[in-house]
Amino acid sequence: MKKIIIPLFVSAAFIFTGCKEEKKETEKKEVEPIEEVQDKETWQKPDKNAKTYAELSIRKGDNWEPKKFGGGEFMNVDSLQLPEGHSDHAYYIRYEGPGWENSQVGYRFYLDWRNAIDIWGKKTDTIVLPYVGQDNYEDYHHDSTWGQDILKAGKSLGLGGYGRYVQDSVAHFRNVEKTIASVENSENSSSVIIDYDGWKTGDATIDLDAQFSIYLSDRFSKITLSPSQEIKGLCTGIVKNESISAIEKKSENGEWGYVATYGTQTLVSEDDKLGMAILYKTSEVEKVMEGEHDHLVIFKPTSQKVAYYILAAWEQEKNGITTQEDFIKDLDTKLNSLQQNGKLE
Repeated sequence: MKKIIIPLFVSAAFIFTGCKEEKKETEKKEVEPIEEVQDKETWQKPDKNAKTYAELSIRKGDNWEPKKFGGGEFMNVDSLQLPEGHSDHAYYIRYEGPGWENSQVGYRFYLDWRNAIDIWGKKTDTIVLPYVGQDNYEDYHHDSTWGQDILKAGKSLGLGGYGRYVQDSVAHFRNVEKTIASVENSENSSSVIIDYDGWKTGDATIDLDAQFSIYLSDRFSKITLSPSQEIKGLCTGIVKNESISAIEKKSENGEWGYVATYGTQTLVSEDDKLGMAILYKTSEVEKVMEGEHDHLVIFKPTSQKVAYYILAAWEQEKNGITTQEDFIKDLDTKLNSLQQNGKLE
């Protein structure tokens, strides 16, 4: 598959705060046109028999503006360098970032300073993301035949987003020199790759590569982080709900562990249940702790890759998990698989 190259020449400065309902514009400069180089044969909708899928989709035929993006269709691209000043609720990227899915679950990534991962709750076992958010930008927040966006991330990392725990809080990605995102689809898996150059937090500036992969079956997605140098406080987490306690467990040999939550914690209704988990290798983790907005997993300083799995189990999923007991049973089975094989995929 050929690459779509999108050189971006944009000048803008502004900051948005909050998530979904919360946004605030502080400053805006004139925006120059975005130059697009497009091959019509580069992207095609996934095969009807595809079992995994990842995509990244931007507005077509308009200039990107920080406050409002005009009309026009979306087009899928293989890669994208974020324009300078891009932030949340810019209405430039369809559903605000890349998405990836299989027959059971889907995820989306906020490709802006928030750096959180959200969950697509799916009622169908077919590929749906090519059709989500095409006609009405935010219709995916509401119930539909295929499902909907089900998690409110707020100021958290969502499920398995990442940042740096420094000075008693999580630093997201407000200060980055350059961000490039790309997607890959193969017969047995689909992936999203994010490359950050010059991520500054506190007194440290590093490059960071991230990859999210999803496989033919099951609800998990594997996330791999590759820092350019050792940095203290690299972390991931699960959004906290004050009425739901975290569940923690380690494998019999102590080499793997998980932190999880289960209960009524979706945007769907007050009775709708969801299980979320992060499974991690204990040798890579410094500690598991409570943050202001997240149940946090703090990694040890390293310049090597660290990997973990995220998992979402929605009760309305086709043949889904509907009780906490079954959710824990599923996690324990995966913990045993990790102990035996060192991987889930």
